[in-house]
Amino acid sequence: MPGILSARGLEAFEVAARSGSFVAAAKELSITPAAVSQLIRGLEDQVGRKLFHRVNRRIILTEAGVDIYPRLAQVFGELRSISRELTSSDPVASLVVSVAPSVAMGWLSSRLPKFVRKHGRVDIFLRGEDDPVPFDRGLIDVRLSYGPSHYSDQPTEELVTDSVYPVCSPGFLAGRRDIGAPDQLALLHLIHTDWGAAGATFPSWANWFAKMNVATGRQVRHGMTANSSMAALDLARGGLGVALAQGLFCARDVEEGKLVVVGDPMKLASPYCITVPKRSRHRAMVGAFKVWFADECCGCVESAALRAA
Repeated sequence: MPGILSARGLEAFEVAARSGSFVAAAKELSITPAAVSQLIRGLEDQVGRKLFHRVNRRIILTEAGVDIYPRLAQVFGELRSISRELTSSDPVASLVVSVAPSVAMGWLSSRLPKFVRKHGRVDIFLRGEDDPVPFDRGLIDVRLSYGPSHYSDQPTEELVTDSVYPVCSPGFLAGRRDIGAPDQLALLHLIHTDWGAAGATFPSWANWFAKMNVATGRQVRHGMTANSSMAALDLARGGLGVALAQGLFCARDVEEGKLVVVGDPMKLASPYCITVPKRSRHRAMVGAFKVWFADECCGCVESAALRAA
């Protein structure tokens, strides 16, 4: 029977795998990189398998390392959480929330005070990043993504399918007649969003005009281009043209009169989805955030649809 594995060696392996280097692991563990290497070599000797490939000062998980890392990440993540709770005179729940950069930049960050007022003090690490995200390495508790295919190995639920709406500022609209007619929109200053590779299925103005049966005769490229949804909305609010905006982002501006819907909506190809990894599903604060987050997303999408109707 093999002996009990070294707890210190397992910890060194987990931190090195999560941080990506022995140097970073040494800093977190307050020991030297040589000591980290020695602990991991000892663990490898115990299990009889290599856990890392060492290539030019870089470390890459072997197949054996990939197999055991997610479970160790869950165990040590829970131990760190318990340690914080036991050593703190004022225990505070913590959450790691991962969303697309545009969601983090203006939409979610402006709504988080509502959650804190409702549920009390909580430490939230808000990550703005594109799919796919490293759930275990990043210790992510909740992820909002576009489309259900990114995380088939994790519990993922579809929330709601959004649409994009042609929107502009009241000032831009003033004095322009028939701006709601699709063929008239083709003549105006348009604001484009460069979704990037992560949003390749999001519609462009060319898609919208094709859906409205408007033959533009050329690629609709005139106007301004932003590389995020929120930046495109900023340009529209500033009166610089008409943008295609997700209901998730434009609902509040439309409700407050900062933006006006000037054309028919176009449904997105995939729904917004929420993923909570198995290691986080039992935590009460994660459950509360998931319910609140889902309500906020669905409420904005439904509000935008009602306003445009």
